[in-house]
Parts: sequence; structure tokens; C-alpha cells
Amino acid sequence: MSPRRPCPLPPLPVQLPLLIPLLLPAAAALDQLIGDPRALPHPVQLMGACISRLRGLAEAWAGDRPWRLRLAGLAITAVLVLASAAAGWSLERLALARPLVGGPLLLLGLASALAGRSLEQAVRAVLQALPGPGGNPSIAPADPAGGSTDPADPLEPARERLRWIVGRSVDGLPESELLRAAAETAAENAVDGLFAPLFWMGVGASLLAAQPQTVAIPGPLCLAWVFKAASTLDSMLGYRHGRLRWLGTAGARLDDLLVWIPCRLVALSLPIAAGQLRHTGHHWRAALADGAADPSPNAGVSQAAFAHAAGVRLGGRNRYGEEWRQKPILAAQAPPADTAAVERILTFSRRLEAVWLAISVAVVAAASALGAGTQ
Repeated sequence: MSPRRPCPLPPLPVQLPLLIPLLLPAAAALDQLIGDPRALPHPVQLMGACISRLRGLAEAWAGDRPWRLRLAGLAITAVLVLASAAAGWSLERLALARPLVGGPLLLLGLASALAGRSLEQAVRAVLQALPGPGGNPSIAPADPAGGSTDPADPLEPARERLRWIVGRSVDGLPESELLRAAAETAAENAVDGLFAPLFWMGVGASLLAAQPQTVAIPGPLCLAWVFKAASTLDSMLGYRHGRLRWLGTAGARLDDLLVWIPCRLVALSLPIAAGQLRHTGHHWRAALADGAADPSPNAGVSQAAFAHAAGVRLGGRNRYGEEWRQKPILAAQAPPADTAAVERILTFSRRLEAVWLAISVAVVAAASALGAGTQ
């Protein structure tokens, strides 16, 4: 009996594989154009609803028993990741079989996995709400409960905007700490929300370009949604208190694993975007050394890479509820965060996205040419 061969799709239009290298730039452009419109359902919202439902079932079964909570957390992670992968893979196959129908859906799905525009808008909203030059404290902060902030405190609008994008407590933070928090979230979430999904899209696009007719091949949306599933699990369950210290372990570890390579590639390539190519080695070593003291294997390195590139000191004491945590000091010799430093971080992130997209086009095109040569 001859060995089984991968099941192929029907022959694709000759021009279709040639478009695969353009998927990532097109998705990034769409992300920058529309961001995350509130009127459209977002895949992460569905993932979050599924996690909440599965968490309720898991806690009802596991109670306070750690081994059951760990097992339930592993099951939640497996279900969500496999379902997300299957949804992404199905859209990819629809796009290959029926490009006019599936192509736009695939592009929307890829854009939904990127958070470049939404992150920049959220950080800029904090800067614009600060009093003084460049700020506009007269803007009323968004309050889903319909309440209002203290009009006597000019920093309250900025705190309210910051509260939407950070996990630390922001009550009573002075302007210097608001700016540090904005800089740190711009740096860390650039990796989590933009460069990590972009990396996995590139891996998937390369695999799909090399073997577009092999059914089992995961493509860019499949891998991007796998990453978003792990990231959503970490953001909802990855806490070290109560039942979550066991229930959220599997999702948090998977997220750490999937961010590890993109995080270090950002640290290595960021000097190119910052126009500091000759300092690449120094910044790389400094980011790894400064970030090693952070409990997270990736957050400290992400922030340290941007801190050294932008020339801004980050880190210090943060309050989470009633608990104070000392975060490592990053780029200790640099000045503290100000508005200009936050803007530099946002600018470098945009430039680095362009660098990564150019590299992705070259790599995916090479994979496509290699795949065409072997068929």
C-alpha cells in the first residue's frame, strides 16, 4: 500500500498564490484605516464570551481543588485555541476556493487580529486629555456608567482614559506617573497587540504560500487567531490570585511562549526603525538585561527595548488594587517619560511595522516561489 499523501484542493487560479505576499500589508493598511469599529462584532469579543462561559462551568466542577482547576484551565485553553484555529483555517480555505466571497472576509479577519490603530488612538487619547500644551482637558472622558469625573481635577480625564488600557490602579496618579503608564503600555502592547500577531501571520502566510493546495496547512489567519485566543486567555484568566492562579496557568504559559520570539525580534529590529542601526547590539543586550528582572518573560523586554530606543526611563512602583509592586527600572540613565517620549514610542512602532511588513513581503514571496518550483 502506498503512503497517504496530503489531500490537495482543486487547482487554484494561477494569480491567486501571487497575492498571498500582499495579505499582510493589506491587512495592516485596513487596520490603520478602520481600526476596531464598535459597530462590527470583533472575534476577541466572541473569544471572551466563550472564556467566561467555560470558566463558569469549570469552576462549578473544580471548586477550590488546584488539580481540577489546572485540568479545567488546560481544557479551556485547548477548546478555545482549537476552535479559533478551525475558524481561521476555514476562512482561509473559503478564500482560496471562492476568492470573491472569502477574500474580503479573510482580510477583515487578519485586520481584526492587529491593534496598531486602536493602541495608538488609546494612548493618544491619554495625552490629549492632559492639561497644558498639546492636551485638551475640556474633553469629557468616556464613562460607560454615565457618571462624570471630578471637574476640579484637571488630570481626571486623562486618568479615566488610561484606566481603559492599563491594569494598574490609576486613582490619584500625578501627571508624571500618567505619562510613564502611557509610555509603558504603548511599548508593551505594541508587541502583544501588533508585532506578535504580525509575526504569526507571517509564519502562516509563508506556509500557505509554499503549499496553498495542501488542505492541512495552517495559514495566516489560523495562526493569528490561535495567538489572539492565547492572548485573550491570558488577559482574562492569567492572574496570580484566587482560583485563577491554577485555572489560568495553561493560557498564560501558551501566551508567554507565543510572544517570546516576536518580543526578541522587536528588541533586535527596533534600532532600525529608530535610526540607531549602529547601536543595535547595545540596545539588544540592554533590553535583555533590563527585562530579565521582570516576572514576565516578555513584558520587561518589550518595555526595555522601547525605553532604550526612545531614550526614556520606565519602571517603578505600580499599585494593583491594594497591592504595590516594584517593577524593574529600565534605561535607568535616561530622563523620565514626557509627552515627547510617548510620541517617539508611537512613531518608532509605526516605522517598525513598515519594516516588518517589507520583510514579510520578501519572505512570503520567496516561500511562494519555492513552493511553485517544487510543484
